[in-house]
Amino acid sequence: MADLVFWFIAIFTIASALVVVLNNQLLYSAVALLFTLFGVAALYIFLWADFIAGVQLIVYIGGILVLIIFGIMLTNRISSVRLSQTNVQQGIGGVVSIWLLILLSLIISKTPWLEKQSFEPVSTVHDIGILLLTKYLLPFEAVSLLLLGALIGAAVLSREGT
Repeated sequence: MADLVFWFIAIFTIASALVVVLNNQLLYSAVALLFTLFGVAALYIFLWADFIAGVQLIVYIGGILVLIIFGIMLTNRISSVRLSQTNVQQGIGGVVSIWLLILLSLIISKTPWLEKQSFEPVSTVHDIGILLLTKYLLPFEAVSLLLLGALIGAAVLSREGT
């Protein structure tokens, strides 16, 4: 049953990623990106990376995707409700993607993989939280100050008349 759920999530994620790339409507692409990011978070859960799955949900879906959707919907220079975009180099990108898929498939099929029995971890969130708030507290706070500076800079640059 777990294999069936994994393949359903993988195919769903790939299909929604294709909708992001191939759709001409920006809002529909953003909604498809929402489903793609949810699928990636579900794949992280299958990898027993529950902390990364939580970060995926909070940062990418909760922050960045909402910002993208608000940016699309609240742009003050919209003359029509129907926003669209065109992919100028869609053919070249498709050919390069197919060649990369073939190359990666050959590499994956020819590589001798080491197979070991592993145990299922209980939780990774507790250990990562302890490390972030003890040993790596200074880099964690430095990154938060850097992100705060970027946010203030973006707010200053986006003001009208500046």
